[in-house]
Amino acid sequence: MKSAIAALAGAALMLVAGAASAEVKSTWEAGLRTENRVVVAAPPEKVYLALGEIGRWWNGEHSYSGDSRNMTIELKPGGCFCEALPGGGVMHGEVILAWPGTTLRIRGGFGPLQDEGASGALTFNLKKVEGGTEVVQTYAIGGLRPEMVKAAPLFDSVFGEQLTRFKSYVETGQPTK
Repeated sequence: MKSAIAALAGAALMLVAGAASAEVKSTWEAGLRTENRVVVAAPPEKVYLALGEIGRWWNGEHSYSGDSRNMTIELKPGGCFCEALPGGGVMHGEVILAWPGTTLRIRGGFGPLQDEGASGALTFNLKKVEGGTEVVQTYAIGGLRPEMVKAAPLFDSVFGEQLTRFKSYVETGQPTK
């Protein structure tokens, strides 16, 4: 995996502007909380199932193998958000809430945060709205070093990019337009 901050900075530069509403909601001495929102032109049930197809929409630049096709999520409590690696693998997170059509929550420190020994939760809340499903993606993590907290906008941009790719995947079958 690339240098943590350099990889995040590169991702921020490649982000498609305006596709997802993004915000660093808060930071504190040892943690951060981000929020990204999109409306996906599909019903909540379809949106939820597509979250489990992570290997088709996640950007492989933000993986250990460089290929998102090696990534899977089991949409059940205790399910693994895992990535196959030659001769091994990595558990990015564990599903702790699987509520079809409503919520998916994954506990984990993603990417360079895994090495921090921090505790985090990535949540996708789904709500039926006119025109489809509003997806509110939050990531809250604590137990970080101050320099990692300062990188909150970069973490937000990486998660925002994934949500933008997800929206495109559900609506068009392709993660990018």
